[in-house]
Amino acid sequence: MAIVNDLLILPADLPVPLDDGLCDHLEGILLPSVLLLATDGTLVDLSRIPGRVALFVYPRTGRPGVPALVDNWNKIPGARGCTPQTSGYRDLAAEFTKEGVSVFGMSSQDTEYQRELVERLHLPFLVLSDAELKLARTLSLPTFKVAGQELIKRMAWVIDAGRITKVFYPIFPPDESAARLLSWIRVHPSAT
Repeated sequence: MAIVNDLLILPADLPVPLDDGLCDHLEGILLPSVLLLATDGTLVDLSRIPGRVALFVYPRTGRPGVPALVDNWNKIPGARGCTPQTSGYRDLAAEFTKEGVSVFGMSSQDTEYQRELVERLHLPFLVLSDAELKLARTLSLPTFKVAGQELIKRMAWVIDAGRITKVFYPIFPPDESAARLLSWIRVHPSAT
């Protein structure tokens, strides 16, 4: 397996994911009540958070010096770029706060794996685990399978008082996800 030495550098030949329409049903819906374990050990129900939330979803972060799940990870459209996407939200966290927006990340990785990421990248927000794919299945989120793992495809949402008001999908390049979502928020103030 190929070892990814610098997870923050995106390859120039990264394939662009195509819009398969699998998130078209999400915009405007009320979130179901699903408890997700957060990296601080609490349970979070996104449907019950008052105000505005920015949620970014990513397939799977890697670890420095650890081989990717498969040698062709960089060739799977939308797979590579989870660490740059997450770092973008970290770098703009203060800007989201100024806009009154709470930020959360989410993947199907378990909480212990996610805690390493939070510590390594010094994330000022919680990352949620949908390891059992409860939210993914309830909302029919798009997934893909690789190396025996089912991973949620990369996307980002703006949630207002439990309702998804904007969906960004597909996302490319992943390192621009946070800036694009923040720009949208600044132009579209919350009605709640």
